Amino acid sequence: MIRGYGVARSKPWHVDDELWAVIEPLLPQVARRPRHPGRKRHPDRLVFQGILFVLHTGIPWDHLPQELGFGSGMTCWRRLAEWIGAGVWPRLHEVLLAKLRSANALDFSRAAVDGPHPGVKGGAKTGRSPVDRGKTGSKHHLITDATGIPLAASLTGVNRNDVTQLIPLLEAVRGKRGRPRRRPDVVLGDRGYDHDKYRRLVWDRGVKPVIARRGTEHGSGLGTQRWVVERAFAHLHWFRRPRIRWEIRDDIHEAFLTLGCALICWRRLVSLR
Repeated sequence: MIRGYGVARSKPWHVDDELWAVIEPLLPQVARRPRHPGRKRHPDRLVFQGILFVLHTGIPWDHLPQELGFGSGMTCWRRLAEWIGAGVWPRLHEVLLAKLRSANALDFSRAAVDGPHPGVKGGAKTGRSPVDRGKTGSKHHLITDATGIPLAASLTGVNRNDVTQLIPLLEAVRGKRGRPRRRPDVVLGDRGYDHDKYRRLVWDRGVKPVIARRGTEHGSGLGTQRWVVERAFAHLHWFRRPRIRWEIRDDIHEAFLTLGCALICWRRLVSLR
């Protein structure tokens, strides 16, 4: 048992055969050189489980327990970066969304957006907070379907207004392979998205914006529908690694963000059985 990580209780980083059958075809094939092949490459499945271990526990890469057999932390980090370059994580999310669509489990009667910010150490896609004594930080932005399934996510500096990500999130939902080509009928947003220019842009895309107005009293009832995106953020930040941005490289942090969204989709698929 590895103390502090719940190995004896549960192993959420374990990859069963069914999940691996989805992931393996997305991974790039790396052939060994016939001359001077060097050390044999650590198995992809074990390395992927090492990445999941870091995602779930938030442990530093160089503290990855060797007795788990996942390879060194540096091996897992390098493989993560390699798979980022191959576009594995967005494709995994797209494949799982396509499976949910096939199971009739995506509800596009409405979508919900939100953008709270996690703690951060530094790096690209950070900015000075306008409300927290100028500290640097990043924001996670998320759009979900009516049931809270994460459809797309993005990362910006904390000084970027939430509304600037409204159109990119909508475009990400309707434009990527494996996702439904239809638009959501309605998009729900809190007061952070209250801007007439963006309301017009949303209408131009055939989507009805239902966004709370600044300066109005609470109690409009919008929260009774928007809570699904807040729950999705709670599920996403249940993974410890994305809670605080330890990675200086923004693409590494975004990979954890997208992988977390993909795993939430996988769990929804499993729950449908």
